[in-house]
Amino acid sequence: MSRITETQWIWRDGHFIPWADATIHVLSHSVQFGSSAFEGIRAYSTPRGPAIFRLREHLERLFHSCKIYRMEVPYTMEQLVEASRELVVRNGLDACYLRPMVVRGYGTAGMVPIGAPVETYLPCWPWGAYLGDEALDAGVDACISSWHRVQPNTIPAMAKIAGNYLSGQLIKMEALANGYAEGIALSPSGVV
Repeated sequence: MSRITETQWIWRDGHFIPWADATIHVLSHSVQFGSSAFEGIRAYSTPRGPAIFRLREHLERLFHSCKIYRMEVPYTMEQLVEASRELVVRNGLDACYLRPMVVRGYGTAGMVPIGAPVETYLPCWPWGAYLGDEALDAGVDACISSWHRVQPNTIPAMAKIAGNYLSGQLIKMEALANGYAEGIALSPSGVV
């Protein structure tokens, strides 16, 4: 499995902080209930320097996910675009993976997150091909999982929220336990 390679800086709520200082409280709402929105964005090496793939489109989806869960992002699109670009440069990365995150912090008890502070993080780190460089040439074995995708009327599956990825963990772990590189989840009606 791929491990995260630490970089020097993470952007947190308007400031660049050392990697090790990017912490949240164990009782933050996002840790207890999965109420954090995120994106996964690749930056690729080009002759003109790193190029972040569809940065604005990814950040638009982040804002949309936050809106669904009533998390008001305290930064503009332009602020996050500029911070993302500067983060890659500050960390001296030619190619990397960015993980913008909006989390509900510490301060409320129970399921209702109203009143929990909203915190914004932009980490990035080097990360090769998702299934390994050899997968690009050799391909991978995949299986149909016994787990199904969530129905859109149970939780908003189109939102990129941490809690939505719990089923994905079950799917991937089942595939690996059975000797496959990846699992494919069908809908409850059997559609990909």
